[in-house]
Amino acid sequence: MTLRILTAIALFIDAGVHLHLAPGYQAGNPAGIGQGNLFLFEAAAAVLAGLFVLLRGSRLAYAVAFVVALSAFAAVVLYRYVDIPAFGPFPAMYEPVWFFEKTLSAVAEGAGAVLAAVGFARAGRRTSGRRITGSPG
Repeated sequence: MTLRILTAIALFIDAGVHLHLAPGYQAGNPAGIGQGNLFLFEAAAAVLAGLFVLLRGSRLAYAVAFVVALSAFAAVVLYRYVDIPAFGPFPAMYEPVWFFEKTLSAVAEGAGAVLAAVGFARAGRRTSGRRITGSPG
């Protein structure tokens, strides 16, 4: 249960930072999808993944949490160091600085990905053990 709580907390921190920052980023680029809206989508995905892990703790829940956390971590690091131009409705999101909220979300996302990976592996062992124990013979 501790692993489920820690994974969810990491995702909730990620969501909170994105919710806090979204309005300012949307105002900076109101056309297209906008970075603020992408932040809101990320926050929603992180909250849902965190709740899924808390409520179920299954391999699927941890897999979803891993994908959400790792994709957010990869995006923040990528857009910190690589100037990717706008494409389609997606804005250019290059931001070559670290500040408190950005660092906090990156640490939470990285920790969430690691915790979710551990949870995924542990949930697989529990499932395998149940099959062996519950099998006839």
